[in-house]
This record gives sequence, C-alpha cells and structure tokens, in this order.
Amino acid sequence: MSSDVIVIGGSFAGFSAAMQLARGQRNVIVIDAGKPRNRFSEASHGFFCLDGFSPSEIRRRAARQLAKYPTARVIEGLVNSAKREGDGFSVIVDSGETYTAAKLILATGLRDELPDLPGLAERWGKTVIHCPYCHGYELRNRQLGVMATGPLSTHQAAIIPDWGPTTYFTQDQQSPDPEQTHLLTSRGVVIETSAVVEIMGETPSITGVRLADGRTIPLEGLYVGPKARMASPLAQQLGCEFEEGPMGPVVKVDDLKRTSVAGVFAAGDMSNKWQNATLASASGVMAGTAAHRALMFGE
Repeated sequence: MSSDVIVIGGSFAGFSAAMQLARGQRNVIVIDAGKPRNRFSEASHGFFCLDGFSPSEIRRRAARQLAKYPTARVIEGLVNSAKREGDGFSVIVDSGETYTAAKLILATGLRDELPDLPGLAERWGKTVIHCPYCHGYELRNRQLGVMATGPLSTHQAAIIPDWGPTTYFTQDQQSPDPEQTHLLTSRGVVIETSAVVEIMGETPSITGVRLADGRTIPLEGLYVGPKARMASPLAQQLGCEFEEGPMGPVVKVDDLKRTSVAGVFAAGDMSNKWQNATLASASGVMAGTAAHRALMFGE
C-alpha cells in the first residue's frame, strides 16, 4: 500500500503529526506498536485538556479522531525495517506487509534504562518517577528521595523540595561539589552518601529505602533519572545522524524536524533533548506540517 507519508509510532508525537497531514488532505498511514514510553504510568499529567487521562485512553481518543479523516489510516504493528526505495521509502511490518510512501516521520520514542536495583522497575511511573511536572504533584508533601544516576542528578535534587522534604542519595558516584552542596543545603536537601540498596514497602508503594550501611530512611517517593536509548533501530537503519542529549542520544534534527536523511523527519522524545508530552506533541505538529510542505514543493 502506498501513501504520501508514513508515520511510525503513535502516541503524542505521531498522532499530532498525522493530524496535520490528514487536515492537509494527504494520504497518511500511522503504524503503531502500542508500546509508548509512558505506558508504565497510570495517568498522563500536564497536557492541556487531557490532564489525568491514561496514556492508553489518550491514544484511543487520538486514533478515533484521526479515523474521521478519509485520507488517514491507523495500523497496529511493529515496523521491523525501513529503507529508501526509489524516490521514497518502504517499510516492512511484523505482519509481513510492506508499505511505501514519499516521506517518513519517525516517532518511535525512547526506552528508559533504569538502574539495576531490586523493586525499582516494578514501581516505575508510579512511586519511582523522573519528572516532577509529570507526576510529582501526586506525590506532593511526602518524604521524597532523589537517587543519583548522572551529572544532572544534583540539579534534580535541587528542584524537588518544592514538592516535599528531599534526601539526595549520591550512590557513590555523584557527590556534589562545594557550590552544589551549598545550593542543596540552602534548599533543605539532606545529602546521604551511603548508597540505596533496597526499596521497602508493598509494591507499588514505598515506605522507605535500606542503605548499604544498614540504616533505613523513610520515603514515599523516589526520583530517578534513567538513561534513555532509541526504542527502535529504524533511525540508525536509515542512516540518521545522532547527537547527545541530557539523558542519552537523540536524532539530530533542524527547526523543521528534518533529519540528516532527505525525506525523513523525526518527532517526539527521540528528537527532543528536553522531553514531556506537550513538547512531543508540538514537535509532531512541526514534523507533520514540514512533511506536508516538502510534499507541496517537491523537497
């Protein structure tokens, strides 16, 4: 099946991109594997008019709205490969079907790589979180912790006291320098140098953490900055350039979300150095309108 544009990945970025193309009366196919980065969260927060809805419900609403446009189609499936073919591109889905288009929009997202700590993954997106603006309000005014994972952890620890009393666990790897120590202590942050070795409480709740020296610290929420990697190999398959972001590599794009490969656009977390649902949707809008422009002017 051929179309003007194939959008790989649904969620906030992919559906936002496809909506612009559908409204421009272009044939667009969205191929979505149904495994967005935020699927571990019970609700998505901070997105205008959809605050508190589950990621799956937001996706269902987006698919229903897009389906009202006669030039749009949504396909459930995982794209295993993508390549240039003539003046356009072809993709193969896990069902074995092949789809072709003049332009591609990649919105395949990122995969979070969490620290190897027992009990942490089971609580991810619930009581172990990363972004206070996305989920911090639900854990407000409780005893909170920040577990160091990289250079930005001290910055994270400095902002969390606005949501509750905060302890910063250096984990033997990210001890604050004198200037950072001054900032943290001025914000009321307690600095703990003994590493967290166990999360306590009945999942998904947290009642505290056990430290390497045997002590326990009462906690009800834990912030962790994970490393992030591409959720799909497609950008690499196509030869897109990458650049380093705060949490890991992202696809290099220009202001119109064009990648280094002509005809390929990237949107959402995989192309944004700073990431949340609203920014993902906005980048999808830009990628969709830019792809439409490229079709109009033969770019």
